[in-house]
Amino acid sequence: MKQKNMNKIFLNYLLKNFLKTFFVVIFIAYCFGVILNLFEEIEFFKNINVSPFTPLILTSIYIPSIIIKILPFIIFISSLWFMLSLRNSKDLLTLKVFGFSNIKIFFILAFTSFILGWIILIAINPLTSSMSKYYEKTKSNYSRDIDHLVTFTKNGLWIKENLNKGQRIISAKKPEGFKLIEVMILHLDENSKLVEKIVAEEANIKSNKWDLKNVQILMPADGVLKTKKKDNYEITSIYDFEKINSLFKNFNTVSFIKLITNYNDFIKNGYSKIFLTQSLHLMLSLPFFLFLMTALASIFTLNSLQKSDNFKLIVLGLITCVLTFYLKDLSLALGQTDRIPIILAIWSPVIALSFFTFIGVLQINEK
Repeated sequence: MKQKNMNKIFLNYLLKNFLKTFFVVIFIAYCFGVILNLFEEIEFFKNINVSPFTPLILTSIYIPSIIIKILPFIIFISSLWFMLSLRNSKDLLTLKVFGFSNIKIFFILAFTSFILGWIILIAINPLTSSMSKYYEKTKSNYSRDIDHLVTFTKNGLWIKENLNKGQRIISAKKPEGFKLIEVMILHLDENSKLVEKIVAEEANIKSNKWDLKNVQILMPADGVLKTKKKDNYEITSIYDFEKINSLFKNFNTVSFIKLITNYNDFIKNGYSKIFLTQSLHLMLSLPFFLFLMTALASIFTLNSLQKSDNFKLIVLGLITCVLTFYLKDLSLALGQTDRIPIILAIWSPVIALSFFTFIGVLQINEK
């Protein structure tokens, strides 16, 4: 009974100090992020009449969404810091006396991170998504692009674009590659009177110079619309493929729960299934990344017994983080360009890290 109580005490000690280290690193990352982003917000609002506290408030509610994105890096640093302090303080030896082997410590910390990942997705992510939504809405109210609008409906894409004289309203089906299909463009003057109507079979929007194919141009003259037909026609827009496409894949303001429950509704409203799938699986992969990054940090420290190795472990840890995020971004880029399936692109770094983690577990030093 006494042994069981001691095991419980040491387990609580292990979890309490691990989570304490995790939250300390999050706090440091949050403060660092606020300081960096605050200058950008001050620059944005420098010519706008707002409260002096507005940049700080917006920065404070924006940074949590960034923290969520870099959580694998944060959990790795936290785990490495905790394991080094545990080893250097001789607490690791005390834990071993009471039956906590290196393997047992490894799995306790890794599964704690895994559960933490699900808690963050289910409980914290809706809050950070709401904060991001408020941030973007507030910034858009003061944006110089407020006269421009892009919306998606079940009928396709709608764009309102202000010109030097008048405005342009564009409707089309959602992008297919670099093209918009079944394009209609209304050019209105300052008094909202029709200047011309352009109907095109498709438009190449790879750059901001749109190349329209099989075009009909209708212009009012003497109370009737006169039609011109052209094989090619070019217009210049502030929007290109990248700018429009970013709106299809921007789900920073959508929580994990909302994305799952409204997945089919998003598709019906014109959002790209590819980017919906990408966002959903990126969120789903978070707990697994936290598990693996904690596991890697534990493996590094548990396989090294000398205090003199601390600096080497820190350098090795930083290199591991950089390589992991490079692999993750490279794989995602391959998926976004259709070179590999998007689901494989998201999960292949997890599979690769799982393989290295498995090899590392087999070599954990129990001395």
